[in-house]
This record gives sequence, structure tokens and C-alpha cells, in this order.
Amino acid sequence: MQSNYYPPGTMRDLLQSALVTEKTRAELLPRLEPDGEVIPRVFDIHAFRTLRAACARIIPQVDRADPVELALRLDERLAAGLGDGWRYGTMPPDTEAHRRGLVGLDESGQALFGADFATLDGARQDEILRAVQRGEAPGVTWAALPGGRYFEELLAELVECYYSHPLSLEEIGYVGMADAWGWQQIGLDQLEPWEPRAVDDAHA
Repeated sequence: MQSNYYPPGTMRDLLQSALVTEKTRAELLPRLEPDGEVIPRVFDIHAFRTLRAACARIIPQVDRADPVELALRLDERLAAGLGDGWRYGTMPPDTEAHRRGLVGLDESGQALFGADFATLDGARQDEILRAVQRGEAPGVTWAALPGGRYFEELLAELVECYYSHPLSLEEIGYVGMADAWGWQQIGLDQLEPWEPRAVDDAHA
């Protein structure tokens, strides 16, 4: 399977060019650097382990040499108090919802398989996540926290975390952040002269 829609290095070169504004560059370029030691600030070690396991099932990255650290990105967002400005009336604030939801995953693991979520194999973890998504997972937590809503929120968070990373954008051929000069070619299949070409186009 092709690992990059754009040739490797496209995004790093683009972010260092005049096609990207200084503000956008300052936000995105550091995301290409290694994370270093992973130290969560919002979740305790046990909850973070559970979150990492859930991330690995919801957005698998087995073909990535340098996976996006989704659990850390979510922890950072919560620690910074960033959000989208709204939530479902049936859901608690984001940090509380995620802390309770991760406890719920462990409760379901214990109820169904006698073990915490992170220690289970992938198939059993998937079974629990599907039960949460359907609102049918066992556990005290899910009696008060709507499982379906929590799964929806977690999925949306992780997708946003994944596609906020420049290399994920490189994989799908997205360069919308390179807007310093504006866009003139806006028709279907039209590209700016400076716009990177997909791997297949490059060899056409």
C-alpha cells in the first residue's frame, strides 16, 4: 500500500516556504518534531494506558514508522482548556467525560472478560468499544454517562488529533494551510502551479 499521497518530505518543505504564513508555520512545524518523553498532565498513568489502548483500536497506525501520539495530543488539548465551545446537554465537561469514559472501559473489560481494557487483546477491545458505541456496555459508569455519545466524542477527538498532524495531511494530499498567496485555481481537479503533485501525478 502506498504510504504517502504526496512524496515524503513534501509537508516539511511546504511549511518552511513562503506559501505558509508565519502564524501557521509556528503552529504546525513543531508538530513534526519528536514528542520526547510522554508525560500526561490530565490523565493518571492507568487512565492514559487505557486511552492509548483505545486509540490504537479506533485509529490503528500499524503501518506508520512514527505514529501520531493521539493520547498525548488529547491530553494536551484538555490540559490547555481548548475545546470547540459546545457539548451535548447529556454529557459532562470534556475532561470529566474522558476520565469517566476511560474508567467505564475498564469496568466493561472487567465485567465481560475479567480484565482491564488495556490488557485485553484487540478483538475483545473492539467488542467493548462496539458495545459502548451501541450504548450496551456493562459497567456502573455507563448508567450515568451515555456510551454512544462518549464514543462519538472520543472518535471525533481522535480524528481531529490525527489530522492536525502535518504528516497525516501529507498522506491524504491536503495543503489547504498553504494559503499565504491565496487560491486562484478552484475548479475540480485544478491545481496551482506551485501546488505539490501527488505521487502518481509526479510520475505521469
